Amino acid sequence: MNVVIMGCGRLGSRIAAMLERQGHAVTVVDINESAFRRLPEGFGGRRIVGNGMDLATLERAGIRDADAFFAVTQGDNRNYFASQVAREIFGVRRVLCRVYDPVREGIFRDLGLETFSPTSYGAQIMIDMLLNEPTRR
Repeated sequence: MNVVIMGCGRLGSRIAAMLERQGHAVTVVDINESAFRRLPEGFGGRRIVGNGMDLATLERAGIRDADAFFAVTQGDNRNYFASQVAREIFGVRRVLCRVYDPVREGIFRDLGLETFSPTSYGAQIMIDMLLNEPTRR
């Protein structure tokens, strides 16, 4: 697959490394060039410095040929906007959007995006940990 990832924080860099290791073509977009230091040594994907909400930046990143787009910046609104652009303007088939606010996650999902809320998943995992016997000693 050809994948464009907006955001090179802890999650974006991890996704990029894992997909590239599996043989996928990966392009990472971040507004801050220093964010690319999170990518592993020898990362073979492309790095694009720019705003992932900007059409020209997405074009440089190869969005027209992308099979998938990940929006994983720290900003829910940025992720939503870029996801909508990738899906509606560029016709990317799979668009995955990280959303911290569980209320927004539901709204964005209702608008047709594939969403992931670390807040919701994290809360459920913590509750499951509390209510079940510890697996480690």
